[in-house]
Amino acid sequence: MSDQIRTYYAQQYASTIALLSQQKTSRLSGAVRIEPLKGKAASPVEQLGATAAKKRTTRYAPIQPSSQPADRPWVYPVDYDWDDMIDSADKLRLLIDPQSAYVQNGTAAMNRAKDDEIIAAFFADRQTGENGTNVTIFPTGATNVVPVATGGTGAVGLNVAKLRAGKKLLMAADIDLESEEIYCAITASQHDNLLGEIQVISADFNGGDRPVLKDGKVERFLGINFIHSERLLLNGSSQRRNPLWVKSGVCLGIWNEIETDVSQRKDLEGHPWQVYLQGTFGGSRLEEKKVIELPCAES
Repeated sequence: MSDQIRTYYAQQYASTIALLSQQKTSRLSGAVRIEPLKGKAASPVEQLGATAAKKRTTRYAPIQPSSQPADRPWVYPVDYDWDDMIDSADKLRLLIDPQSAYVQNGTAAMNRAKDDEIIAAFFADRQTGENGTNVTIFPTGATNVVPVATGGTGAVGLNVAKLRAGKKLLMAADIDLESEEIYCAITASQHDNLLGEIQVISADFNGGDRPVLKDGKVERFLGINFIHSERLLLNGSSQRRNPLWVKSGVCLGIWNEIETDVSQRKDLEGHPWQVYLQGTFGGSRLEEKKVIELPCAES
């Protein structure tokens, strides 16, 4: 229970409750595939691999069906909740009703949990196969990971060379970049790296047809859309694991969207008000070729 509520007791200048600095929305959910799902586990898509057309060399030969490689990715639900209580006596001492601010604070926490599920899914093991019994790991070789020293000497931060190398890997995997948007999640450190790259900030390199800077923020470069997040994971060398991906390569399954309940607890002394939020969702990578890792050193 929030004993810190006394901080907001009505004083001479107290008229509102402000949320401290925090990420309030899910920044990554708009850049992945969203699927409403049910059950203890669910497969959001049936996947068929590439096949080859056969050259016909004779007439009236028996038809030989092509064997199509198939796979089935699985997503598992994770339950989240958030709650706090406001004592009725405390509520009477406030100049305003804090319930709406508490709901906003809880919603922000739940939205960050969505991003955490997506971030974990980029590089985590995933369940595949007919019944989800196979384990598919994220490849750590040259097809999916750009070396941390790319574009520099030793471990370096994010640069144009790494972005080019990552996009090259997507193209080499035959990802349809004409119909797929590319996204890259970066922290403030990688954003600052990009501001130091002359090719990013100079119109001489960008043609001036589409600005990549908006109010000093890098939003797009090389056809890559940047999303700021300070929640990205680190590898064993304390380097940031920046994901580069296309939307169809990662899924956020939604079993239950965020639900909010504000109710009075008549079973507790003082009949406090309880703010409760819950939601069920889970993330999974859908295809290895569609997710690239750009490890970056941070100073």
